[in-house]
This record gives sequence, structure tokens and C-alpha cells, in this order.
Amino acid sequence: MHFTVKSTLTVLAAATLLMACGKQEQVATPAVVPASAPAPAAAKGSVVKIGHVGPISGAIAHLGKDNENGARLAIEELNTAGVMIDGKKVTLELMTEDDAADPKQGTAVAQKLVDAKVAGVVGHLNSGTTIPASKLYSDAGIPQVSPSATNPKYTRQGFKTAFRMVADDTQLGGTLGRYAVGTLKGKAIAVIDDRTAYGQGVAEEFAKAVAAAGGKVVAKEFTTDKATDFNAILTTIKGTKPDVVFFGGMDAVAGPMLKQMKALGIKAKFMGGDGICSTELVKLGGDAISDDQVYCAEAGGVEGEDKAGMDEFKAKFKTKFGTDVQVYAPYVYDAVKIMVAAMVKANSSDPVKYLPVLAATTDYKGVTGPVSFDEKGDIKNGALTLKTVRAGKLETLAVIR
Repeated sequence: MHFTVKSTLTVLAAATLLMACGKQEQVATPAVVPASAPAPAAAKGSVVKIGHVGPISGAIAHLGKDNENGARLAIEELNTAGVMIDGKKVTLELMTEDDAADPKQGTAVAQKLVDAKVAGVVGHLNSGTTIPASKLYSDAGIPQVSPSATNPKYTRQGFKTAFRMVADDTQLGGTLGRYAVGTLKGKAIAVIDDRTAYGQGVAEEFAKAVAAAGGKVVAKEFTTDKATDFNAILTTIKGTKPDVVFFGGMDAVAGPMLKQMKALGIKAKFMGGDGICSTELVKLGGDAISDDQVYCAEAGGVEGEDKAGMDEFKAKFKTKFGTDVQVYAPYVYDAVKIMVAAMVKANSSDPVKYLPVLAATTDYKGVTGPVSFDEKGDIKNGALTLKTVRAGKLETLAVIR
């Protein structure tokens, strides 16, 4: 959400009051956080504020709401169980904001959470919003755990406050590229991206892996994350006679793209990363998706004895919200609980005190499996889940680490 006139007037009123009292301090504007800004103090009283940010409006609002619901479920369970920090019972309060998958709106709501002195933030969903927002959280000393941003840059900026719950695009795009050549036997492969930090990043890693595996990229095209007409680029691609088309982007664009591929008579396999690996893609693609035509990889996954915990979470989520998990709600759920566990262990919700404990998280047993962070804030030994669509449903092919 953007700052409103009301919030602007509040800041101006505060400035006027200070001047009237003879104060010389400047009132910080919502758009700027000084690099030396001190970390927020521990939450006042018995309330600890935790922020969540995702696209709650726009074309991929279903993914943002999925993430938000994962956070709500974790907060509700923790409050019901009772959380003790430094011998005192606290109440967790979720502050949820909408970044609409827009980088500018993402930094605006990040600043709003910084001003509210949240103890930590779980989000954002997209790499394109997560990366610019991470600078604001870092400057304010607020820990940020993204459940789904996969662009490698996020954790390679040197920010000690940035953490990631899933494997990055190097693993994601690389695995899909090798799969396209080695398993699907792709010889002529076309690549499309939506020009976002996520879409372009995963497409580039995919293309690199295709070349390394001996495959040939016969076309590279791009669109936007808001486009609906792909006939021009698909007509160009059709002329290259591809047997695989890879799309770096989200399900809201991939669904219509699949329908237009069918209309043009393009019978190639369709591949993508976690952005298209959702139940919503199946709805959007409809009868344009045939069995074993679509292949995607979710940046995460569980297997063996860990699968029972994930299945239990999905059933609980469905009962609570009346809808199936889209993709990353379980990773948001675990991120909230990991963050709170670090506060409990540190005996403080002050980021300065619990951040080192969060960074040192080792084999936390979550519904997404064991979680440990490396020195950059990336998850160690991150999993990927390869899936396809069969009989109108996503079906898991393999979990790879």
C-alpha cells in the first residue's frame, strides 16, 4: 500500500508540534531511512509485531494471500500455545502489507513496517520486491526472511538481515535446464521471460544449464508480467520449431500463454520455475494443458518422514481457510515460527539480540523439513520438487537436492 494523505498529514503535524515546542530535531520522512538508523527496540509491553508482505492485490494475489494465510496460521497457533520471552508472556501481532508485486510499492510498505518498529518481517514474495526492500530492512537492523524470492542477488548483497527459505535460481533454473535436455530430450529450446528480477533471473540460469548440457536455445523472447497477448512472440518461436518452451514468470501470465500456444498449434513441452508451479496454473490453462506437457520446479520440497508433517499442514490449512495451499504458505508458516523461536532462545524480541540466534538456526524441524542457514542467509541443502500436470492436477515427479 502506498502512503496516504492521512499519513503524510500526520508527519507534518508532528513536525509542526516539534517546532512549536522549540525542538530542533528533524522528523524523518517515510521515504528515507538513514544508513546508521538504530535497530528497533524490543516490543513495548507484551506485544511483539511481526510484518508480512506479499502481493495481496493484482494478478498474483492468490499467491500473496496464500503466503499471508501461512503467516496468520503460525501467529494464531503461537498465541494459542503461549509464547514466553525472557520469562514474560507476549502476544504476537501480525502486520500484513500489500506490495502488489510492484518494487515501488514494495519499498513504500517496507518503510511503513520500519516506521512501525516491527521486530521482524516475513516476505516479500517476489524477488523484484524483496531485493529493494531488503536495503531498508538492513539499514534499520530488522531481520527479513523471504519464503519465496529466488534471485541469487537477494542474499549476495552482504546484508546480515536477509534470509531465504528456499533454493535460489542457480539451483532452480539449472536443474530445469538439465532436465529439459537430459530427460525431456529437448533439442530445440525456446526461452521467454517476463523481465522481472525473478523471471529474467531463472530464465538466464535455465539457458546456461541448457547450453552446458549440450542443448540448443533457438529463440529468446520477452514479455511483461502484465501482458495478455503473446501471439507475436509465439509466432516467432513457432518458426524455430521448438520441442520445449521455457517461461520465466508467474502463473497469471503462463496460463493465457499456454492457451495461445495451443491456438497457434505449438505442441512443445512447456517448462517454468516455481512461479508457474501452482494449482492456479491448472485452472488458468484449462484444456490447453495436456498430460505430461507442463513441467515445473517448486523451490522447496519434502520427502520421506518429513512428508507427513507437510501433509498434516496442508490438511490443517484447507480446514482453516477453505482452500488448498498454492505454493509457499508452508514456508511462510515455518519462517514465522523460526523467527519467534530465535526470539525465545535469545530472551528478547530486540533484533540486535535475536538476529545472531536466527542466523545460527540449525536443523529447525519445520513442516518444510529441517532448516539451517549458511553464512549468506541461504537455506542449506535446499530442495527442489519437480512436478508435471496429469489429469488436471499437479503431480510430483521427484524431490532433488
